[in-house]
Amino acid sequence: MSEAETKSSPTWLRKLPLIVIALVAIVGAFTLREHLNFEALAENRDALIAFRDAHYLVTALGFVGVYIVLVAFSLPGATIATLTGGFLFGVFPGVLLNVTGATIGASIIFLAARWGLGDRLAAKMDASEGRIRQIKQGIAENELSVLFLIRLVPAVPFFVANIIPALVGVSLTRFMFTTFFGIIPGGIVYTWVGAGLGAVFERGETPNLGIIFEPYILGPILGLCALAALPIVIKAVKGKAVK
Repeated sequence: MSEAETKSSPTWLRKLPLIVIALVAIVGAFTLREHLNFEALAENRDALIAFRDAHYLVTALGFVGVYIVLVAFSLPGATIATLTGGFLFGVFPGVLLNVTGATIGASIIFLAARWGLGDRLAAKMDASEGRIRQIKQGIAENELSVLFLIRLVPAVPFFVANIIPALVGVSLTRFMFTTFFGIIPGGIVYTWVGAGLGAVFERGETPNLGIIFEPYILGPILGLCALAALPIVIKAVKGKAVK
């Protein structure tokens, strides 16, 4: 759909994808939480492995498809899906399947938000004065760094990181690029945990999902955050020097 057609579309039609996503997310939060959990994975592990061994390509494609749906509709179970990717496919290609599914799903939310709200909100921010316009300009001037930071910092919810770029006029290409590479560090950690689930199942234990906050894991991720923030700091220092 062209930009002119998008602007001329009725307001309700532009917001329809977001409304559908919100409704499915609400229904899913109440109906799927008990089914998409670690216990369900443990109970069905033998059937999943058998199906994977008999139909590897179909399983891989089906897994990515399910992951896309989980992320696109903000359904519960994305963490379990990441663990499942590692459990079924190993660290590689498990991490590639996980990151691909998450990136495509995130892009669907991004497009829905930009179509329903982003264009008009970005225009209002451009036309506004004061702090709001400064925030948008600050993001625009350091776009790649900011986008990488909101992916790398564990404190930023994944859903929020999908919506904010759409509301400030980020291009789809940059969004997908920074999402794909920005979630790889965390994706590797949880896929790696998933790859070791066989031993966890044998011991009757549950995986340590807080491992990403361990110093030896969080340290390198924070190092990447510092690297992503470096261009912002340099620009700020240069700006003060010029003044």
